[in-house]
Amino acid sequence: MLKNISANSPASIIILLILAGEAVFILPFVLQRIFRPTFLETFAINNTQLGSCFSVYGLVALFSYLFGGPLADKFKPHVLMSVALILTALGGFYLATYPKLANLHLLYGFWGFTTIFLFWAAMIKATRIWGGTNKQGIAFGFLDGGRGLTAAIFGSVGVLIFSLFLVKDIEITSLNERREAFKYVIIYASVAICIIAVFVFFYLKNLNTSHDDSLSKSNLLTFSNFKNVMKFRSVWLLMIIILCAYFGYKMTDVFSLYANQVMSYNEINSAKIGTYLLYMRPVIGVVIGLLADRTRASLWIIIGFLLMFVTSLIFASGIINESSTLLFVLTIITMALGVYAARVLYFATLEESKIPLAFTGTAVGFISIVGYTPDIFAGPLIGYFLDANPGELGLQHVFAIMTGFSFVGLIAAYFLYKTSKS
Repeated sequence: MLKNISANSPASIIILLILAGEAVFILPFVLQRIFRPTFLETFAINNTQLGSCFSVYGLVALFSYLFGGPLADKFKPHVLMSVALILTALGGFYLATYPKLANLHLLYGFWGFTTIFLFWAAMIKATRIWGGTNKQGIAFGFLDGGRGLTAAIFGSVGVLIFSLFLVKDIEITSLNERREAFKYVIIYASVAICIIAVFVFFYLKNLNTSHDDSLSKSNLLTFSNFKNVMKFRSVWLLMIIILCAYFGYKMTDVFSLYANQVMSYNEINSAKIGTYLLYMRPVIGVVIGLLADRTRASLWIIIGFLLMFVTSLIFASGIINESSTLLFVLTIITMALGVYAARVLYFATLEESKIPLAFTGTAVGFISIVGYTPDIFAGPLIGYFLDANPGELGLQHVFAIMTGFSFVGLIAAYFLYKTSKS
């Protein structure tokens, strides 16, 4: 199989970038998104404690976004990415031992280092190299859509493994039996990440790096570049837009919990809800990307926030319950459409906003400092309200918070649309 993959094949390169780009986040995020009720039960923690783990990750990631760029300019992408994948997988093997909460915090801090400081900038750089001068939109469109498909596949296999290792109906299994079954899910993910790391190391090493000089110049961390970037009104608006959209994306973590606690789905069926939604991401990414190319990216961000606002308001109202399955399905699909639409077009507005190409790296780093802060506060905030009022009431409260973020994002997106139009 290895011999049939050409190291110089554009298709094989972008496929590896897609696989690696999502595999590195499977252990810190995707497993919890799909198996949230199971994760909380088997690790004997509550939502607030899981949120504090995400906060540790976010704090480490905050500094890693800024300082990972220069590292990516000194080392080849395939080296950094493969090392990051291996280290992340080793953390997964440790996760399978069910560490206590204090050590879980340390593990998430470690993952913040491996996935962002070592990996993120290297992946972005490798994708830019692959896209060349004329295929940047295609490159990042494939990357985000493909990552969604990869997460969905990982999730589907994980649900299958979890169900196979339960020898009887989940409703009558003991906690120890569920812990044992979930351990194999974690091990499967860790082994798969190691395999992808080997492919990345051997088959991305011949990635054309002739563009390195031009890329590194645009990514230099200098005060003068920051001053130039801060002059653009669109940069400040994008900070707000990404912060609100990313909070909406973090809310997808509670979809399986809603299915479990409000719709009365068992742990396997609620995990399937999270997995099915992941399959929407690649479809939405490609379709929204094509529509944005024919109109304007900022217009579709407005539409995305509008969908998020309406659907989060519906969830917050409490009208969705166990007897309204169709409304639940339609609302959750529409919310996912809005969330993924806004996520796909995060940085597609840089060109529309007339931010010079030379400042792209600095602009992205500067925007990310605020835009990705939900990694720090979203987990504890959501966890606090879920634990303070367990069940449907707590879920209504967190969706009410999402309604507020969606409204602010909608206003910011409108001003970005008006600013870039002038």
